[in-house]
Amino acid sequence: MNLGYPEAVSLIEELKKAESTFPNGVEVMIAPPAAYLASFAQSGSRGFAIGAQDVSAHQNNGAFTGEVSAEMLHSCGITHAIVGHSERRAYHSENDQLIGEKIAACVSARITPVYCCGESLEQRESGDHFNVVKDQILLALANLNAADLSTLVIAYEPVWAIGTGKTASAEQAQEMHREIRETISSKFGNDFAQAIRILYGGSVKPDNAKSIFAKPDVDGGLIGGASLKAVDFCKIIMAAGE
Repeated sequence: MNLGYPEAVSLIEELKKAESTFPNGVEVMIAPPAAYLASFAQSGSRGFAIGAQDVSAHQNNGAFTGEVSAEMLHSCGITHAIVGHSERRAYHSENDQLIGEKIAACVSARITPVYCCGESLEQRESGDHFNVVKDQILLALANLNAADLSTLVIAYEPVWAIGTGKTASAEQAQEMHREIRETISSKFGNDFAQAIRILYGGSVKPDNAKSIFAKPDVDGGLIGGASLKAVDFCKIIMAAGE
């Protein structure tokens, strides 16, 4: 929940000016606040997709005041939706069953779901972090199959490294990403697991992006605060292509 509309437009325009320099093979998605989605989706950029920060679990129109359905997002050109972000879990009591319903709604509406999972500091320090993330994934995806999830993106976000200035080391990120890929393989098969993109989302900045993205199971980043400055965000995009 950042930037007034004029400031957000300014940021988008800066990114448009830089998009010709984005590396080949690097997919970029911007997820602005819901109030700006239709405007930005229709702005004509070819350098990046526009995604939503959240989506409703309800698949049919109806008396769900304040909700925005995946079909509505698709109808105005939105291609991605972030689902299960740690802040939605913490501040809106979203659980993995509800998050699974949101993923299913995205699949039905041809929206790419970007599914977030991750552990708290307490869970990591207790040594239970692998089990926590594994359970999140298996619960959220329990009622879906590989065909449903052909576009699924997973974003690992260690809650203890979001907005705190702390960052998991590149080795810690790789360790968890490998565990996530193995969990996906156990449920959907190795071919599916090798093809899925797993992003790291925990205080990625220009000075650490290259080392994190270099790890074999890290396919990109879910960028928070650093994405609010076009210069920093572009540096991270460039690091993803190296």
